[in-house]
Formats: sequence, structure tokens, C-alpha cells
Amino acid sequence: MHILLVNDDGIGAVGIMALLEEAVSRGHTVTMAAPATQQSAASHRITLTEPILMKPYETGLPGVEAFAIRGTPADCVRVALRGGLMQQRPDVVVSGINNGYNAGMDVHYSGTVAAAMEGSMQGYRAVASSIAWNASPEGLRALAALTIDMAQRYSCIPPLPMCVMNINAPVIPPDSWMPTVYAPLNVSAYQDGYERRESPFSGSYFWLTGSAEAESHLEGTDQWYLARGHVTVTMLGNFASLSTQEWNALGI
Repeated sequence: MHILLVNDDGIGAVGIMALLEEAVSRGHTVTMAAPATQQSAASHRITLTEPILMKPYETGLPGVEAFAIRGTPADCVRVALRGGLMQQRPDVVVSGINNGYNAGMDVHYSGTVAAAMEGSMQGYRAVASSIAWNASPEGLRALAALTIDMAQRYSCIPPLPMCVMNINAPVIPPDSWMPTVYAPLNVSAYQDGYERRESPFSGSYFWLTGSAEAESHLEGTDQWYLARGHVTVTMLGNFASLSTQEWNALGI
């Protein structure tokens, strides 16, 4: 299987390297195209009027082509798929592992999810993978294995336009993870705001306040299950057109 790896935390981040090492250990072909700098919460922004710079990146693993791209996560996917970086069409686009959940309403801000969605918009199977903030090396390795497992299953069914498999793993040690469950997005809103301040040099400015506090998680949703120690899988987009046979192939 040929995997295109991308993220929003930046090339060389521990999450994407965990995915790379897991994929290579299984004999998969891997191309990595990731942002040269941190791009969290970039959402689906793409670069329109500036050049997108690229440099080869050394992963230390044989046979891996990797590129550091001065752009957004969505830029990375577009450049890889449409800019001639890849010699072979990928079977799946895998984005992550993100440092922090991409569950509930976070998916709309996430560069990780947007990179996967860009892959699906280009007609490829796409998976986004995230874990609790500052996860342990053991947690990263366990989620990398689960993510590549799910990508392998996903590669067995036809790609669906605008359909992303979104995976999240909880904060607890992986040997305590509860079973993986399919869960819809939590739709609770954030309760943060902005404080207006005055600068003697440049006038008014605004500072984000709060600590990512949100309304209570709705029972049965992804964030509700994560709080109880489950790994969650949420299909974003056009998943309703999956047949029963295709759902069974995913093993969710």
C-alpha cells in the first residue's frame, strides 16, 4: 500500500514520525509531505498568491521520500498530489497523529482534518488521526498501529468523495483504552471569548480568553466516549453512501 502522510504540527513532529515508522515497519511505501512549520488550526486555507516553497526532508528511514513545504496542511496535500512530487498514486492519505483531540467542533478548525478532507476532495481515501495533548510515546505507537490498521481496511473499499475517517484516542495509557466505537460528532459550542485591549502604539486589539472550555458533552458523541476512555471513529462527509458490506469491511 502507498501512503501519503501529512499533518499540521509540522514535519518531524512526534505524531507523524510514529505513523511513518509504523507504516514502514509493515512494508508500506510512504511519501511524506508536511508543513515546514507549525500549522495548527489552519483549517482548510490554501495559498493563492504566494509561492509555495519546498525542500527535501531526511527522515533517516530508507526508501521514504519526504518534503517540507512552506504552506498549509491543505497546500501540502495539493502539492503532493497535483505538483508532481509523487511518482506513484497513493492508496490512502493519512493525516496526523495530531497533538490534541480533533473531536466535536474542533474538526472545523483543524488543519489535520482539513488535510485529510483535501485528500478526499481529490478522490482519495483519507484518514485523520489525533490523540490527547502531549500523549506518551506508548500512546503514540498504539494509535499509529491502530491508524495504519484502519487505513489498510479502508483501502479495501472504493474511495468516496468528501469522506474522511476521523480517529481519536484518549489520554489514558493504551493498555487501559476501552473498545473502539463509532460515534457522531459532539456539537457543543466553545464558551471562550475575546478581551478588547488598547495599545499606545497601534490602537485596539483583541486577546482570546478562556481555556478551550465548552458546553457539556452530549451523551453518545465522540467527546463523551473519549472522556470515558474509548477510542472513537467518526466518519465525516459523504459516509451515508457506504453500503453495509463496506461498513463491515471497516470493522467499526
